[in-house]
Amino acid sequence: MAKVGLFLGCITPLRYPGIESSTIDVLEALGVEAKILQGTSCCPAPGVFRSFDQEVWRALGARNLALAEEQGVEILNICNGCFGSLSESSHQLREDPKKLEKVNNILSQIGKKYNGTAKVRHFAEFLYRDVGLENIAKRVKNKQDHLKVAVHYGCHFLKPRMLKEIDDPERPKILDELVEVTGAKSIPYKDKQMCCGAGGGVRARTKDVAQKMTIQKMENINEVGANVIVDVCPFCHLQFDQGQEEVETKVPVLHLSQLYVLAFGLPKERMGVEAHAIPVNF
Repeated sequence: MAKVGLFLGCITPLRYPGIESSTIDVLEALGVEAKILQGTSCCPAPGVFRSFDQEVWRALGARNLALAEEQGVEILNICNGCFGSLSESSHQLREDPKKLEKVNNILSQIGKKYNGTAKVRHFAEFLYRDVGLENIAKRVKNKQDHLKVAVHYGCHFLKPRMLKEIDDPERPKILDELVEVTGAKSIPYKDKQMCCGAGGGVRARTKDVAQKMTIQKMENINEVGANVIVDVCPFCHLQFDQGQEEVETKVPVLHLSQLYVLAFGLPKERMGVEAHAIPVNF
């Protein structure tokens, strides 16, 4: 199994450090050799940087990719936005030698070079493909069969499909299976693939629009009686957690890594749920 370098991104360490500690504990419990990727910056966020200056976006992404090459690890993301940004910058630089040359001219000013070899992975995709459901099931000590889960995939985990090749973005099952291996039940609900409301700078630019999208998602989730939302992206996590407080609904939110802490019988204090706006009382 490949060595992985955990790319923390911005929101996890600043807003939800329990996602970081939960991910580290879960990977260790599964026998994965993981370390925090050192020296990284923002991915950078595609909805902001790439919209204004693609060259800066590629250069910043290439610096992070170069760090993974230097440290001899695959980049393991716990955020859909980071995964999307680094996947797409890596793809562009691998497919276009002129862009790679231009980026390396910029990186040379800080003594860096990107060779185009870094592999960009997502925590959920890595667990599904490399660790496997069978091995995860063996680690489950506490069945979570009391949980009726509204699984939220998010926008940047599966798309663009031709680049990521993880699952059918219209009818995915990978996260549902990763949830149900714990004994929890993934509950179908209307517009499951709809955005949480935060992506692409919507929450920062037009918060009222973000809230309307969250309200619609929560109406659909409440309609089927789900008692928890499970996501794989701290920005979606932020929108559901703090966004729910703003729209006055109260379904607790867990990152997949936090669900596995419960299922594996790992120390609950490492989940960091005291940082959540919506209480988690499982």
